[in-house]
Amino acid sequence: MTHPLKTTVEDFVAGLIGLKGDFITLDRVSSYVKSVPVSKEALESYTWWSNERYTRNLIYRDDLFEVMTICWQPGQRTAAHTHNGQLGWMTVPQGNVTVENFRHVSCNAEENQNVVGLDCLGGATRINMERLEKTNWSGSDAVATVDKIHTIHRISNSENDEGAISLHIYSKPFDSCVAFDLEKQRCFRRTLNYYSRFGRLEV
Repeated sequence: MTHPLKTTVEDFVAGLIGLKGDFITLDRVSSYVKSVPVSKEALESYTWWSNERYTRNLIYRDDLFEVMTICWQPGQRTAAHTHNGQLGWMTVPQGNVTVENFRHVSCNAEENQNVVGLDCLGGATRINMERLEKTNWSGSDAVATVDKIHTIHRISNSENDEGAISLHIYSKPFDSCVAFDLEKQRCFRRTLNYYSRFGRLEV
């Protein structure tokens, strides 16, 4: 097994690209991510913080893979959101984050679901969502996943935690998702942006 302090981001990405010779499955990439843990020190160039929001920091992207860090100050969190039916993997090299999974039961915009290439267009004003398990994640070798069945979740960094750094891999990359405001009972498609790209600040 590769020692995390010796695994560079370049080595990690190169190994990920090497998986393209066969089918990309949830288990296959999970096994790779567990076997090649990446430390917070290795991610230093891709660690950017903001007091206003969590930050999405692009490390690598091609037609099959998107790799990024997300940096979370205490109290920061996503809305419950979809992943366009794509596969996703996450480790947490610093701190810990909480993942809450949800299942869409029904809404009043059913005609906007299952659009070709997208999981949903959004636009509902009544949403029935079932809350599933809630799990804390930490460490470079514990891998949280999303797949075509478990596609809706919310990630947060507790008020009492230190700043957290999570490493995310998606296949395929996606540039928008549906976000759910469960209090106001609405959902909408949101464009996703990067706070930094390839170690350079965007804003």
